[in-house]
Amino acid sequence: MSGLLALLDDVAAIAKLAATQLDDVAAQASKAGTKAAGIVIDDAAVTPKYVTGLPAARELPIIWKIARASFFNKLIILLPVALLLSAFAPWLLTPLLMLGGSYLCFEGAEKIWHIFSHEKHHAVDTEHGLDAAHLEEQRVKGAIKTDFILSAEIMTITLSAIDATNVWTRGVTLAIVAIAITVLVYGAVAFLVKMDDVGLKLSQTGRLAATRAFGRGLVKGMPLLMTIISTVGTAAMLWVGGSIMVHGVHDLGWHLPFDSIHHVADLGAHAIRTAEGFVQWFITAALDGVVGLAWGLVLIPMVVGLINPALKRMTPAKG
Repeated sequence: MSGLLALLDDVAAIAKLAATQLDDVAAQASKAGTKAAGIVIDDAAVTPKYVTGLPAARELPIIWKIARASFFNKLIILLPVALLLSAFAPWLLTPLLMLGGSYLCFEGAEKIWHIFSHEKHHAVDTEHGLDAAHLEEQRVKGAIKTDFILSAEIMTITLSAIDATNVWTRGVTLAIVAIAITVLVYGAVAFLVKMDDVGLKLSQTGRLAATRAFGRGLVKGMPLLMTIISTVGTAAMLWVGGSIMVHGVHDLGWHLPFDSIHHVADLGAHAIRTAEGFVQWFITAALDGVVGLAWGLVLIPMVVGLINPALKRMTPAKG
């Protein structure tokens, strides 16, 4: 009997430990997921363009193809690489994070630059003359490449936000965040790209006048909604990218940007007094966004004038 009680006591202790570990994983995943919010918004804003101009019946299958590749990118390629880096080369995480942050700053600043310079983003017209199958294949490949870059940044940000030293906790947290973010992003994308179809259907077949009016409102409102999402995504990219750069240089020993931003945020919070926590966060995020925009504008001529020509020279000529 005493042996059975001892066994039950051990089982209870193991269960308690497992519950504690799961609570820790959940807390770490929540914290890390919040850190990656900016990239998630941008990912959801960018992806719908890959189904634009394709048959409506192919929209959801295309999104599923991209989502499936995103799961593979995060769980099979990036997660093991992230764990290996954290175990054997943790000093690389800050530079890699800053590299990804620079990418976010560049992308956000480039979008704003094109708006204010009244220039349009001219891409090489490689889609002209392609049939639907080849166009879909090309779009999916482009989307997967973009997703890989954003996924790498998400996984790096997630890893940097995990406080636990236990490899199991790190791995499970990364997997949870990867799965949750992928489901969230591509679930939102699927919802967004089909809303205009739902609106059109309601406007044509709704039994009530209010239902048909709601359907017409959906059709008219979706372009505005997508513009809002894109704008929020751009702001989030600059905020997250700037925050990564500020924290990165702080970790590397240059404390002035970090200390200055937090000093201004503290002054603002104390001056307003109402909702001090929100005011402090808002000022910090806004100043991080300014840093992100400034760094992105510095990067634009470097990328356009140096990196892009170098990449073109490295690409073998066709034919």
